[in-house]
Amino acid sequence: MKRLKSILRKFLIFIHLDLTKNLKYDRLTLRIFKKYVKPHFNCIDIGSHKGEILDLMLKYANNGTHYAFEPIPSLFDELTTKYKEKATIFPYALADSSGKTTFQFVKNAPAYSGLQRRRYDIANPDILEIEVEKRTLDEIISHNNPIHFIKIDVEGGEFGVLKGGRNILEINKPMILFECGKGASDYYGTAPSDIFLYLTENIGLEIYTLSSFIKKKKALTQQEFINYFNTNREYYFIAGPAFFTF
Repeated sequence: MKRLKSILRKFLIFIHLDLTKNLKYDRLTLRIFKKYVKPHFNCIDIGSHKGEILDLMLKYANNGTHYAFEPIPSLFDELTTKYKEKATIFPYALADSSGKTTFQFVKNAPAYSGLQRRRYDIANPDILEIEVEKRTLDEIISHNNPIHFIKIDVEGGEFGVLKGGRNILEINKPMILFECGKGASDYYGTAPSDIFLYLTENIGLEIYTLSSFIKKKKALTQQEFINYFNTNREYYFIAGPAFFTF
């Protein structure tokens, strides 16, 4: 059944039939990889889950060095087995500080799992609170190792991840594909202006919707990003340096 669903998903993406917003984001993410990710790119997959984005990193940046982070023990074990000698997998939840912490594992919808409880778009979420190791990105990945592309999908904790990787971000100015929106990020006390100003003023990147990035349209203004955040009309974004510098 899982294999059949995967085949159907790939077919819908191939024919550009966006039955859901997530299918749309999957299709646009694939286009971004095809258009912008180069064979030599070094990539980081944060919140790797089952490795869907890591698969794209390995395919389109096939000469690069790749890292993935997944704190759910069962998924970490699966990733370690699947990507042995292809990528380095870490069992940490990334944030802006280190230490042991509780983690909300949603057993009947693992993709919703995160450091904080949030609003879940499923009935009767089955939550098991587990203990995980929390680390910062700057602790784990050397700033001397060039990083070109980062994906962050951590169910609301993205601002902590970004702050914990400030050295890497400032030095490398990578493309950052990230999820961010009301109903998740606000449960971490994050306002959209926090992320916008951090990425644009502190790191020196511009923020786009996935479709505007592909079409090389203007970057989002702060107010546009705030509006998208509050309405959830868009909740996947990409940040990057000025065009033609990749």
